[in-house]
Amino acid sequence: MEFETVIGLEVHAQVLTNSKMYCGCSSEYFNAPPNTHVCPVCLGLPGVLPVINRVAVEKTIATGLALGSEIPPYNKFDRKNYMYPDLMKGYQISQYDLPIAVGGELEFDVDGGRKRVGITRVHLEEDTARLVHRVDASGVRCLVDVNRAGVPLMEIVSDPDLRSPQEAREYLIALRRILRYIGASAGNMEEGSFRCDANISQRTTDGAIVGPKVEIKNMNSFRAVERALVFETDRQRALLERGETLIQETRGWVEDQGITVGQRTKEQAHDYRYFPEPDLPPVELDPATVAEIRTGMAELPEARNARLMSAYGLGAQESALITNDPTVADYYEQAVAASGGHYRDVANWMVGDLFALARAQGGFERVSLPPDHLAEIVVMVRAGEINAQAGKEILADANASGSSPRALVEQRGLRQESDDEKVRQVVIEVLAAHPGAVADYHTGKQAALGFLIGQSMKSMRGAGNPVLVRQITTQLLNEREM
Repeated sequence: MEFETVIGLEVHAQVLTNSKMYCGCSSEYFNAPPNTHVCPVCLGLPGVLPVINRVAVEKTIATGLALGSEIPPYNKFDRKNYMYPDLMKGYQISQYDLPIAVGGELEFDVDGGRKRVGITRVHLEEDTARLVHRVDASGVRCLVDVNRAGVPLMEIVSDPDLRSPQEAREYLIALRRILRYIGASAGNMEEGSFRCDANISQRTTDGAIVGPKVEIKNMNSFRAVERALVFETDRQRALLERGETLIQETRGWVEDQGITVGQRTKEQAHDYRYFPEPDLPPVELDPATVAEIRTGMAELPEARNARLMSAYGLGAQESALITNDPTVADYYEQAVAASGGHYRDVANWMVGDLFALARAQGGFERVSLPPDHLAEIVVMVRAGEINAQAGKEILADANASGSSPRALVEQRGLRQESDDEKVRQVVIEVLAAHPGAVADYHTGKQAALGFLIGQSMKSMRGAGNPVLVRQITTQLLNEREM
């Protein structure tokens, strides 16, 4: 039997807003002391009334527009009823039959080709509280932190168009990139602001066997999603090949064991007893408002990537690296402007030295060097004021100290020495001090040349013009040979 894997993803992305979905509490809950960003509304106390967060609605509309969705003129909120310790009210205010955005698609590169995945819907709801499990002398305790309860949450549901775990991973990466570009979500999986549930099933290519849909939860990284789907694909196919019965269920991913485990049978929509939220009015969208949101949207990542390649002549690989994150792309364009348009040099410094610095510090967001300071280094190297090696040193120092690169060059005496006579005198002294290396050069050992150039650069504390040092060193060595 030949099987085909069918995957659909449900992505929950926290919306970037200052306050929660239905109350005025701060949505900045991450790392906050437990239960400090709470009020009667998000605690679910009797008699309270929710109020819709306008910014959350606008950013959900922007997400739909970025995905090519239709924005219906009318949407409403519904109560999704289920009992769980992290759900304070005993129901979640969500959207059911009339969401904010319907349809659309997402295209991305995978396996050297283009993949199109349809979007079923984008709707808005509230996040739940967070359960914290503690083990101490008295046993296992389950604590509830309500800070996250009520944070605006977009649910982006894909069509079942994905056919492999790798495609699922690339879909998530592409979706997160769009959300970050338009400022809809931070997309940090490690902080829980970008979460994914995967629905996966198997069917034979002839259609004779169609397995039930299994939902997988508890995946907190792109790699975890891919690994969980690989495991589940193998598990389901093995059962079907043995003639055993698969059940429609929800399974959890166990990261440290690399397996999925059964949690409960899969719920159907009718299990949640949806009905219109009586405390919130329906939302009617003026076409002019939707048009204004569309006009105010940031440039999307693929459009920006194409523009940088066209306008600046960047290669596909370096342009993709720069435009992968909107913060990095903004940094690049600001540095180019500050440098007077040296787009090629700025790209080289960013993809090389600045990215290496970012990796060493744990991420680009930890880099302190502002774009205009990188531009200073680029301009000084291009003008021959400092050499590339000095530029590398200054980049690290300026990032650590916050000082101007130009000021650091003056303080450390790193201005490049390009005076022919001064360089010549240094080289003469180096050749005199290392007769053995001179003799090695004359017997054909080219490594001796590099050694002598290095000694001259060291004597000038790295500030010598390397091209001039090489030229004069070679000239003097050849003259001595004659």
